[in-house]
Order: sequence, then structure tokens, then C-alpha cells
Amino acid sequence: MLHLPSIQVCCLTEKKPKDSRSKFGESNSRTAPHRKGSFHQERKTQNVNLEISPHRAVSAVRLMRIEFGGAFADLLNEKGKGSGDNEMGYVERTLGFCTRDLDDRDLRLVTDIVGGTIRWRKYLDYLILSLCHDPNTFSRMEPLLLQILRIGFYEIVKLEVPSYAVVDENVQLAKISLRPGAGNMVNGILRKLVLLKETNSLPSPQVEGDDRAQARALATLHSHPVWMVRRWIKHLGREEAIKLMMWNNSDPSFSLRANRGKGYTRSKLVSRLETLKVPYELSPHLDDFIRISTGMQSVIQDGLLKEGLCSVQDESAGLVVFVVDPQPGETILDCCAAPGGKTLFMAACLNGQGMVTAIDINKGRLRILKETAKLQQLDNVITTVHTDLRTFPEDNCVTYDKVLLDAPCSGLGVLSKRADLRWNRMSEDMEELKSLQDELLDAASMLVKPGGVLVYSTCSIDPEENEERVAAFLLRHREYSIDSAERYISPEFLTEEGYYFCSPVKNSLDGAFAARLIRGN
Repeated sequence: MLHLPSIQVCCLTEKKPKDSRSKFGESNSRTAPHRKGSFHQERKTQNVNLEISPHRAVSAVRLMRIEFGGAFADLLNEKGKGSGDNEMGYVERTLGFCTRDLDDRDLRLVTDIVGGTIRWRKYLDYLILSLCHDPNTFSRMEPLLLQILRIGFYEIVKLEVPSYAVVDENVQLAKISLRPGAGNMVNGILRKLVLLKETNSLPSPQVEGDDRAQARALATLHSHPVWMVRRWIKHLGREEAIKLMMWNNSDPSFSLRANRGKGYTRSKLVSRLETLKVPYELSPHLDDFIRISTGMQSVIQDGLLKEGLCSVQDESAGLVVFVVDPQPGETILDCCAAPGGKTLFMAACLNGQGMVTAIDINKGRLRILKETAKLQQLDNVITTVHTDLRTFPEDNCVTYDKVLLDAPCSGLGVLSKRADLRWNRMSEDMEELKSLQDELLDAASMLVKPGGVLVYSTCSIDPEENEERVAAFLLRHREYSIDSAERYISPEFLTEEGYYFCSPVKNSLDGAFAARLIRGN
């Protein structure tokens, strides 16, 4: 757990209760090691400062919130509001001044800078440390100053923004939000970086020595935790591990699912995107899905999501629903349902006949699922139950035609979209997650009718969370057997054992896994 300095800071998000089934909730509080120094003292709010680049100010504060306050690195919506909070209010309270509201261009820049700076954090810190005269300068650096430097380094090294603009505007931000001396430090370090880049002299770790040393160098070059790199080299081999890290560091694309439950077809969604001039590509795998690489802000601002006409859902998650194969008239249990993407897709497949029961231990997230179901006109086939799956079978005698356990996992398959997640996981987490997954599988298995289907899925690419958990489950539960997913998905996603597996490197989608299991009569 990160211990923040004792100084009062308004920019920190209010701590949210974690999902009590484990410590692996969405707002995992494990972050970078605590640095000496402190957030600057609260100061009297000034008038709007038009000299400061608003997207850089918002990016710096948002990075602070993500690293120290558990905020998500998600998209901002109109006027700088993100995750339901007023982003500009955080900026004002943290920096001591207001900036103008963000326009569409600013919003895109914030999204690019925040996501990219988080992805490349380890590499950026390596460069910053290399350019500091004294290692202690880096270790004692104030958090806000460090974020401003990371933004500047990312813009110069990865975005290739004109160096004069980066230097001038980040220096100005440091001077006004902190003090003149901080601006002078930013000026000196950024100018060193510009000179090294122009002469192709940027420092770079050498991939040499024993396996550990090489893994450390690769982890720095590709900005991932060392333990992940070593794990992937073990399971995938060095070349595939590098390809995976390159994928994780690429700009994420998104998929939209047209909500047929509300009578909204993909062709209608296509027409709306064309009106908005948002480039798109039809999914080759799923009839209701469309891919977009840019234009998400336009989709949000046009109200497509708010009106419940479509949902943001990766195709890899949609393919898990195909493995479940929900049919009209069936009773389906979604065991760890919130936030409900798969629940809603399964419900739409029922065409108004049957029922999806969605259970989750997080009451707040379950409430959001219920509201979304109503918005998408699927509330007639979705029932929500607030409970812990591990104790649910004790009080429930009902069994279901199909049960989906989309288990809490490491999320190692979605690091392209969840850039912050790589820094919020530790190797020790894996053992605890595996134990939790076993417990949840055992509980879910009791809720399947004889002859019914149990689907175990994760958004992980790690075999210990996937194939090994299924193998261990089958040893404990002889009444279950593997039902190959070959009838439900394309062969490119099928493993030798008959499981569904989506590889980010091979399939250019989020990583995902699903095993379809049949309970004997």
C-alpha cells in the first residue's frame, strides 16, 4: 500500500471500497514506490491562466491521480470530466489556478499523453535518471515535477512534438504550478534531452549478460515490469515476448457493439459513424461489431453510448459470449458480472425470451449494470443479485442451463487498453489470483444443471490462469468434461485442447481465454 505524504492534497480521489472477494479490484492501490518530497501545499485559487497549455495541465494532474489516487487512465468526456469527476476542479485545486476548458483537440491530446506516458513510464524514468546529475535528484523529486518531466520526455521522444514548444510550455507549467526553480530544472533537463535526441545519443540499456540482466534491459526498453518480462520469456520465448510488449505499447483501437436489444443494427451504427466522419472497419468475426481507431470522443459526444445504442466492447470479449452460445428461452447465470458487458450481450442474444441472472459482490457496479440494462431495454431479461459467488450456492437451490464465470484475473491480456494495469500488478498476485479462481470455479460448478454448460473465461494470456486452472478443476470435478469450442468460433482462435484463446500478437485483439465445459447427466 502506498503511503502518501501527510500534507493535505485536494487532487486525490476519494478511496473507493474494494471488491471484498479479493484485493484485485479495478482500483488496485499498488502503484510506484513512494518518493521523497511532497505534493505542493494548497494555495489560494487564482484566475484562469491562459498562459498554461490546458491539455498539459490536465495531463499532469490526471497522471498524479492515477499514480497516487487509484484513478483510471480512461477517456475523458466533454469539458474535461472523467470517471464521473470534474477534472478541471482537480486541476484548480492541485495547481492553484484554472485553465480554459478543453476543446476536442485538447481532449485527444490528454488521452494520447496520459496513456502514452503511463505505458512508457519505466523507460521515461530511465532517461530522466540518466540526465540527472545526482541519482538522489530523481529519487527525491516532487511528484508533480516528475509528472511534468515525464510528459515532456514522452512528447519529445515518442510523439516527436516540436522541442521548442515542449520545453517552453512544460517550463511554464512547472514555474507557475510549483516555483521558478522547478521551471529552471525542467528547462535544463529537457534541453539536455533535445540535444541528445538531435545527435542520436539517447542513453539505452544494453541487452546483454545473463537471463536476468537481459530481462531487466528489455523491461526498461519496452517499459514493462521485470517480472512480467521474465514470465513471458519463459512461456512465449524472447521474440514473442518482445512482440507482445510492442503490442501493449501501441495505440489501442476500440470496438463498438450495436445494441440489437434496442433494435439498433450494425448498419444503423455505420450510418451514424459516417455522419460523424469517424473512420471504421467492420469486424470480420462478429456481426454486431465495428472497429474504430480514432473518433471515440465524437462517439461519446454524439450520445451513442449515453442513449444505449451501442457499447464499447472488445471483440475478444464478444467471442467469449459466442462460446457460451446463449439461445432464446435459456436460463443463464453470469457469476462475476459487473460491469456487465458480457451480461448485456448475452441478454441481447435471447431476443426477449429467457433470463440472464447477473451476480456480483460489488453493489455499486451491479447498480450501474442494472441502469445500463434499462437504458438498453434489456431489463426484462436481466436480473441482478448482490452476493458473493463463493457462498451463493449455499443459499440458492436453483441451477441454470448455462453458467459463465468470467473470473477476476491479472488482466495481462488487456495491457494495451489498460496502460496503468502493468504497474498495479506484482508477481505475488498471481498465486493469490489462482487460488481465488479455483474457489470461484468450484462454486460456479454447483450451479449448472445436469447436461448444462459451464464457461470459464479470463482476459489473461497466462497459462497458469487459463489452461492450468481448467486442468486442476477437471481433476477435482470428474462430472465435467471439455466441450470443444470449434462449433462456436473461427479455427484461428481454437487451441489443440478445444479452448478459445485470443492472442494480442496473433489476432490483434485483446487477450482472452474461455473453456466450455459440460456437466454430465
